[in-house]
Amino acid sequence: MTRAGIVTVAGAPNSGKSTLLNRIVGQKLAITSKKPQSTRDRVVGIYSTPDVQMVVYDTPGLLEPKYELQQAMRSTAVRALHDADVIVYLADATAGPPPSLADAAKLSRDLRAPVITVLNKSDLLNAHRRAELDAACPDALFISAKTGDSVDALMANAAAALPESQFLYPEEDVSTQPVRFFVAELIRETVLEQLHDEVPYSVACGIEEFRESGSPVYIRAVIYVERDSQKRIIIGAKGARIREIGQAARKKVEGLVGQSVYLDLWVKVLPNWRRNASDLERFGYHIAQEERR
Repeated sequence: MTRAGIVTVAGAPNSGKSTLLNRIVGQKLAITSKKPQSTRDRVVGIYSTPDVQMVVYDTPGLLEPKYELQQAMRSTAVRALHDADVIVYLADATAGPPPSLADAAKLSRDLRAPVITVLNKSDLLNAHRRAELDAACPDALFISAKTGDSVDALMANAAAALPESQFLYPEEDVSTQPVRFFVAELIRETVLEQLHDEVPYSVACGIEEFRESGSPVYIRAVIYVERDSQKRIIIGAKGARIREIGQAARKKVEGLVGQSVYLDLWVKVLPNWRRNASDLERFGYHIAQEERR
């Protein structure tokens, strides 16, 4: 009998969840950034062997929400925890012993899935610090999602904890999400890379047109910001910055779709979208009823 199910990766912002998802599936699905809170939605990756299929959820970082977008991010993470067949609770080893998952997520009800506590970035620890953490967290696994060290051991543990089941998706699938989702994420990742301070956190991306019938593939995308000053920064002097963003993003998108792309980028202002529930719904971010203030 094969094993299959949902493996939810959860943890604090910047603990390496997206890097771990990409490592498991063997290709880049989730955007990665040194900036915290770069993952806003659940990202789904599928890893299949002849005997096991893991449907891996990368989730937004567990945080105390300060505004509606962060409430939606927390809702997404908590739903993924309750949907899971196995939970990988990922923590940054360099930050010391982590709190319990229940405390980190501020859960109102118990989880049904087994929890595997994992200390990531172990490659950054010296022997003394690792020994201290090992004594404080004797049941935790030490890994490095960046280098791949001990990720195979983590996957073996997660696979053994999955229920016996037929595969949930075709073996060749790598995600359940459409290409448009990943294109929008790659554009947003490029903005995160090229801009600093507050502007990236005010950015959302929507795909308005995606034509695959011709060559190159035509994609019209809109970068949304909250203020006119942010729009001016993204466009840059004589359009220089938006051209740089477009060129870098286009290369990433071409790698994703496997063919040449004409990326038509626009910038629009949508005031205070991060704090507006209807605007959040427009971008696919949902706040569960129990998360609403």
